[in-house]
Amino acid sequence: MSKVQDPTKIRNIAVIAHVDHGKTTLVDGLLKQSKTFRDNQAEMSQDLIMDSGDQERERGITITAKVTAVQHEDYRINIIDTPGHADFSGEVERTLNMADGCLLIVDAQEGPMPQTKFVLGKALASELKPIVIINKIDKPGSRLSEVEDELADLFLELAVHEDQLHYPIYFSVGREGKAWVKPPSDPGVEADLSVLFEAIISDIPAPSIELDKPFQMLITALNWDSFKGKYAIGRITRGKVNAGDKISICKKDGSTLKGKVDSIYMSHGLSKSEVQIGVAGDIVQLTGIDNVQIGETIADFDEPEALPVLEIESPTLKIYLGPNTSPFKGKEGEFTTSRQIGERLTKELETNVGLKVEDDGIGYVVSGRGELHLSVLIETMRREGFEFEVGRPQVVTHVENGIEVEPIEELIIEVPAEHVGTVQMELGQRKAVLKEQFASNKGVTKLIYELPTRSALGIRNILMTNTKGTVIMNSLTIGYEAITSQLKQIRNGVLIAFETGTTTPYALQTAEERGNCFVGPAEKVYAGQIVGLNSRQEDMEINVCKAKHLTNMRSSSSDGVVQLTPPIIFSLEECLDFIENDELLEVTPKNLRLRKKELDPRLRKRQNNK
Repeated sequence: MSKVQDPTKIRNIAVIAHVDHGKTTLVDGLLKQSKTFRDNQAEMSQDLIMDSGDQERERGITITAKVTAVQHEDYRINIIDTPGHADFSGEVERTLNMADGCLLIVDAQEGPMPQTKFVLGKALASELKPIVIINKIDKPGSRLSEVEDELADLFLELAVHEDQLHYPIYFSVGREGKAWVKPPSDPGVEADLSVLFEAIISDIPAPSIELDKPFQMLITALNWDSFKGKYAIGRITRGKVNAGDKISICKKDGSTLKGKVDSIYMSHGLSKSEVQIGVAGDIVQLTGIDNVQIGETIADFDEPEALPVLEIESPTLKIYLGPNTSPFKGKEGEFTTSRQIGERLTKELETNVGLKVEDDGIGYVVSGRGELHLSVLIETMRREGFEFEVGRPQVVTHVENGIEVEPIEELIIEVPAEHVGTVQMELGQRKAVLKEQFASNKGVTKLIYELPTRSALGIRNILMTNTKGTVIMNSLTIGYEAITSQLKQIRNGVLIAFETGTTTPYALQTAEERGNCFVGPAEKVYAGQIVGLNSRQEDMEINVCKAKHLTNMRSSSSDGVVQLTPPIIFSLEECLDFIENDELLEVTPKNLRLRKKELDPRLRKRQNNK
């Protein structure tokens, strides 16, 4: 791995797809079949090798783009595994510039989905050479000819020039590491991924390079470890760089700093190996350069020339994030102050390019690409020991031609026929426009809506409940339109704790008669905390800490064991969907608590009467 690679034998590919279409699983197969690991290495029996983060493994999705490399015969293939969820499309945008081609993976049953359209549009605009892989062809609902037609329509819509309408198609069962040039009559037959390796080498062009020009490289990703500090990751656009070379850093503001490359690393599987020289066309990791950010250029010491800064699409959602102000503050978290939270968010900005942070009094307004994007950040900070509070997600608006506009989403819903009425009623309340409706295979109806992002907040959990978990939803921001009138509150009122104390079964039994409880017995609560959902529209204060007064009179009805319904426990995303504008979510490493912004009931009433 330490020898200089012939640039004509380098292939740089991005793997792009909609979420859950088998992208990371196929990359696993390429890693294993390229003999990257020894036969007895643990990775050979592991799934989702590239999803290294805790949340990636728990959620089953890729969150950050990752670069790996495999050696196939004389060829070095750099593989960029990108996220499939629309909320992490900033990761896709910043990494596509490292590639010369892409593997577009499409599910044989679902066909092209919203994120397929988004990532393919970005790849074709970047003039990447596509190879299409129709994956999961062993699915019972597989419909190969229809998916091929849908792909042809998609390419026709997105192609920048005519050459892009000619693309090779391969067929695979990624989970089993099999691929074919033509669909096999039986996907169970013996096969491997050798046709994909050959396709990458023959169909993806070698990087176009200028070896004799001054060194130049755009920083596309950053990494860090305690051994070498910060790693600046990118593809060398031209020239070459040696370990120990002096370089220039072209900053975003136009200024130039001087620095020195300490060492050069290249990926190989999940590890990296040190090399003496990096050449144009290859993806390298440079150490010793601390003061760089994503989107800046590392260039020749004597002839610094900046590359265009990466353009990332604007955030669509914003959320307030500040220090915890509840009566329980500081009891469960290690990092609780505004300064500590600000430093953590500043560190996040270095690598999370789709994020924006602004000061807002003692807290911050954090803007991102969607609820999942923001909730992953909140969950990460929570696991690191931070304690804070967050407000309700709000859409990010901007002004175009003197008119305030808001983001609009295309929402694709697949649901069994018996639940179509439920879905239509819910979306009708949210002013969604039905664009298409058709019955797909096996009694499933597909509905395509357009609606403001603001109206889509909280809809996933409501539809999941109302359709008994059978709904499949995908959305993508498709543009901006003038802001329409505010939506009425669709959710019922809440049950609010009247006093601080410990909940009792006796008091919770009374609370259950009013609605659904969010807390169980023997839990500590404070005045102003939300402890349940009312069965009516208005909020109600309730004492959930009241103990039963003991008397020496016996009653046949009240001395039995209290039977309580288990409380409803919300996930982080469900909490964010639930809260209204006058409410907050308290986040600590141990608990998620819903609360009113104003804890004092008299002040709260006064604000509501205004």
